[in-house]
Amino acid sequence: MRRSFAAAVVALSAALSVVPTAAWSASDGTAPGALPARLPIALPATAAGAGTATTQQAQQALAHARQVLTGTTSLAAGSHPEATLAMRDLFAALPALSSSDRREADAVLARPTDGPNDPYGDGYTVPAKRKCKGHFCLHWVTSTSDRATSTWVDKTLKTMNQVWRKEVGSLGYRAPVRDGKHGGNNLFDVYLKDVGANGLYGYCAPEYLKPGRTREASGYCVLDNDFDSSQFGGAKPVNSLRVTAAHEFFHAIQFGYDYKEDHWMMEATSTWMEERFADGINDNRQYLPYGQVRLPFDSLDVYAPAGFNQYGNWPFFEYLSSRYGVGIVRQIWNLSGNFPGAGKEYSTQAISDALRSHGGFTSVYTRFAAANVSPAKSYAEGGAWPSAKINRSWTLARDHRSGGATFAINHMAARDVVMKPDTTLRGDRWHGRVAVDGPGRATSPAAYVVIDRTQGSPIRKQVTLSRSGAGSVTFSFRHATVKRVSITLVNASTRFDCGRNTNLSCHGKPKDNGSSFDVRVSAFKR
Repeated sequence: MRRSFAAAVVALSAALSVVPTAAWSASDGTAPGALPARLPIALPATAAGAGTATTQQAQQALAHARQVLTGTTSLAAGSHPEATLAMRDLFAALPALSSSDRREADAVLARPTDGPNDPYGDGYTVPAKRKCKGHFCLHWVTSTSDRATSTWVDKTLKTMNQVWRKEVGSLGYRAPVRDGKHGGNNLFDVYLKDVGANGLYGYCAPEYLKPGRTREASGYCVLDNDFDSSQFGGAKPVNSLRVTAAHEFFHAIQFGYDYKEDHWMMEATSTWMEERFADGINDNRQYLPYGQVRLPFDSLDVYAPAGFNQYGNWPFFEYLSSRYGVGIVRQIWNLSGNFPGAGKEYSTQAISDALRSHGGFTSVYTRFAAANVSPAKSYAEGGAWPSAKINRSWTLARDHRSGGATFAINHMAARDVVMKPDTTLRGDRWHGRVAVDGPGRATSPAAYVVIDRTQGSPIRKQVTLSRSGAGSVTFSFRHATVKRVSITLVNASTRFDCGRNTNLSCHGKPKDNGSSFDVRVSAFKR
C-alpha cells in the first residue's frame, strides 16, 4: 500500500473488514439490499512460518485494529502502521479468533458499499453508482465528501484498464482471483472515496479464498475520489492516480499468487511495478533514502510496519529486471506462488532459485550492493538517486600507507568503505591492496572492489575468498589515474530458521546475522 501515517489508519479500518454482510445497490439509487448471511471464512491452518497467527497474536492484531480505528493508538513522529499488510495478516489470523472476535472483525465491513452497517464510518453514507467497462466495475457516490465527478470516474476506469493491459497483458501476470460476484458481477471492483482526507492514496484488501485453495484470495481496491493536489503534496491528480493504480492493483494480483507471501517482497515489487507503468512520474524515488540504495547495512528483507524500507528496496528488482529482463520478477512470483504448478517457496528461496542461471544469489546480490555506491553509473535514472552511505574512508599517502576496520554485517546486507590516493602517490610503481578476512564460505561472504579512474570506465574486481573467508586483491593506485576505490563487504546469507515470528523472510530467524568482516587497505611501491 502507498500511504503516509494517516493513510495507514484509514486503510487499516477498511482492511479489517474481511466478510461483508450487506451492500448498497450498485447503480439504481435504491436502498441497500442485504446479501445472504455468511459465516466468517475459516482459513485452513498452514505450516509454521507461513504467517499463521496464534490466538494471542490474533487478539493483539484485533486490539491494535480497535486502537487504530478509534484514534487511540500512538506512534513515533513520522511513523505509520502498515495497513494493507496488517489487513492481510488479520485475514490470515481469522481461524485463531473466537467467534465473538470474528463477529467484531466482520462488523468492521470490507467495502464502502456496505454503508451504514460500518460502525466506524468508512462506508458510503448515500447510495452508490456503478459503471463497468473492460475488466473493472467502478463504484462511487455523487454527494458527500466522497463524491466523484463523471469525468474522474471515466479517467479512473480508463487508467485501471490500462494497468490491467500492462500487468496482466504485457507483463504476463495471472489475473486476480474472481470475487464470486460480490460486487454485483465477476469483474474486479474499485471504489472511490475521499481517503486523501486521511493522507491515503488507496488500498487493496484480500477478501475470499478461491474455492478449494488455501493461499489464493480474491480482493478489491479503494482509491481516492479525486486525488486533489492539495491533499497530495501538490502532485498532479492524474499522476497520483497512475502510480497508485499500478501499485495497488499489483497487490490484488499478488493475492492470487500467495496472499501470505513475505511482506517485504509484496511491497518492494508493487513499488517496482510503478516504474513499469508510470516510469516518468518517479514518485517512488521518495522511498530511496530508506532502502539499500542509501542504507546497505539494513537487511534487504526487513519489513518495518512503521517504516518505509520495504518500499525503498524496489531498486533490487529494478537491478534484476534491467539486467535479466522484466520477466525475472514474474519468474520469482511463479516460484513463490501457491497455485497448482507454482514453486510454493518463500520470497528469498524463490529469488535464489531464479538467480541460479545468472551466477547465483551471492554473486548477483554482491554486484547489486556494489552498484549502489555509484547509482549514476549503475541505473538508467541513478543520477537522480542517493548513493550508499560510506562507513569508513581513508586517504593513503606516502607517509600514511594503511588503514583498517572491522564490521558486523547482518544477512542480505553490506558495508561500504573507500580508499583514495593522496597527491604524494606519484609514479607507476604505486599500488593498492585490499585484504578481507570474513566468515566461512558456508555463510556466503563476499567482497567487491570498484576502481573509479580519472579517465575511462571503472574497473570492477571480485575479491576471491578462501573457504575460511580470507582474500585480497592488488591494483594500480596512483593519484594521476585513480580517483577512489570503493570496497563493498557483503553478507549474502539466505539461511533462516523459519517460523520464528519475525518480519523477515519466512518469518524466520537469520542463522548468520552479525558476521564479522575485517578489511585492511594499504598502499605500497613495487
